[in-house]
Amino acid sequence: MKRRTKQFALRIIRLVESLPKGRTANVIGQQLLRSGTSVGANYRAACRAKSNADFISKTRTVEEETDESLYWMELLIEAEIVEYTQLDSLIK
Repeated sequence: MKRRTKQFALRIIRLVESLPKGRTANVIGQQLLRSGTSVGANYRAACRAKSNADFISKTRTVEEETDESLYWMELLIEAEIVEYTQLDSLIK
């Protein structure tokens, strides 16, 4: 899972770098960059949890950041900044 979440972050970085220049894309891109890269960082923190309750709490944060990333990607698609086909595999 550590490798998978890091790959997700790297794909998010590449996506944000490829966005067209413009205020809207920049704002959404910055939000996506923040949430998308924190997925892996928070998962790594969960792996160092001190208890089961701590692990559950940290993995909930991972889930929240993943859902937020999905939201920003949906906005990119619905605002017609990026085509769905470009994000399909990343969303899945």
